[in-house]
Amino acid sequence: MKRFWQRTTTLILACVIAGCGTFQFPGVHRITIQQGNVISQKMVNRLKPGMTRSQVRFVLGNPVVDDQLDANRWDYVSTFGLSGGEISQFRLIVFFENDRLTRVEGDFKPEIDGEAPGA
Repeated sequence: MKRFWQRTTTLILACVIAGCGTFQFPGVHRITIQQGNVISQKMVNRLKPGMTRSQVRFVLGNPVVDDQLDANRWDYVSTFGLSGGEISQFRLIVFFENDRLTRVEGDFKPEIDGEAPGA
């Protein structure tokens, strides 16, 4: 009978330890991980063709990627996600000619008169 209780106890302990690997306590705070530039649609809407480099830098901040081969292109990259969850990545590329903003490409497009382009 003693052997039966030893085996039963060992089996129960093994099940409890195996179950702890996937167990999550309710209400535990999960850390939000954000890297790169914070980019919002509101910020992109403030961009206007003809803005100077310093005006664009004031609106968006410094670009994450400094392309030494193309000084007329600034890349803004942002990643966002919860620890252990899905990660989202957003890109915004601004182009200059003669030190003036000419166009914007990427995941955000400037809205025209409160409407998204193509709407």
